[in-house]
Amino acid sequence: MNTFATDLVIITMPVTGILRNRANKTKYMKKISLYLYNGLVLLLTANLLYAQTEKPVIRFGLIADPQYADADSRGTRFYRNSLKKLEDCVITFNQEKLPFMINLGDITDRNPADLDPVLQVLKQLRSPVYTTPGNHDYTGVASNETLYKKLKMPAPYYSFKKGNWRFIMLNTNEIASYSNVAGTWKEQELNVMLKNINERHGKNAQEYNGGISSRQLQWLKALLQRSERKGENVLIFSHHPFGCATGLTALNDKEVIAVIAPFKCVRALIAGHHHAGAFCEIGTLPCIVAEGMVETPDQNSYGIVELYPDKLMLKGYGRMTTRTISFKTIKNR
Repeated sequence: MNTFATDLVIITMPVTGILRNRANKTKYMKKISLYLYNGLVLLLTANLLYAQTEKPVIRFGLIADPQYADADSRGTRFYRNSLKKLEDCVITFNQEKLPFMINLGDITDRNPADLDPVLQVLKQLRSPVYTTPGNHDYTGVASNETLYKKLKMPAPYYSFKKGNWRFIMLNTNEIASYSNVAGTWKEQELNVMLKNINERHGKNAQEYNGGISSRQLQWLKALLQRSERKGENVLIFSHHPFGCATGLTALNDKEVIAVIAPFKCVRALIAGHHHAGAFCEIGTLPCIVAEGMVETPDQNSYGIVELYPDKLMLKGYGRMTTRTISFKTIKNR
């Protein structure tokens, strides 16, 4: 081989190698890009399928403070309009095929006779209604037991279970000036509660607020102990909130929270009474206060609650605020 040919071979060999390496590198990068693309498509598809298939464990309807009355409107309260609002609410709940509804109280405003038209509307609901009474529900009522019977309450306070969820329906009107306590042991407990509030200069010693008896607190504690042992998830409902609304909370709100707070099984507290609605954490307990239906002439207020293993979602209609509570963010108690 002559010198020129030898030099040509020497020069060509590394150039050919470089070109071959570049070709391999390009082919390799194409493979990596294809793998990454396919992986991304797979991940997005999986997330989409999960979002489509993620279903709540339980769904139910929620209302607070319709305060229906055959009476003229006063201020921001439109009493007669609540009947039509309830009808629209029932239509939605039936369309959504909800298994039950929770009523947070004050379904009427001032007259026991107004309860019958409300119950006629609720008869159209194709699922049961679980009620915790409100302070207005007792107005003009001679017998608490008669009221509970008409509202289909099994007891003044009670609980029920759906799947692994325990629903506790407290009665924050058991100890109150308006709930027929005169001359009974409950009147003594009422006086003690009012004395305690005055001593700490509290603002909730109001004629429209009530409290929970020592007997009910004992029942609640025993029920929470059992739920904790069984690994149940717990939601607690009441008419009066235990926080979030200064001057509108239950008379013995602090004592009730002291009982509830240690139990990790409690996921949230849900109440009414404060028509503007609110949300806060009482310590580490999430507390939802649902907006009242009676407010405004035509804007409704009700919601659908969806329970998931890791969160609670409240889908609000009208004035009721849509909220999501992540159970993962609830600190250990």
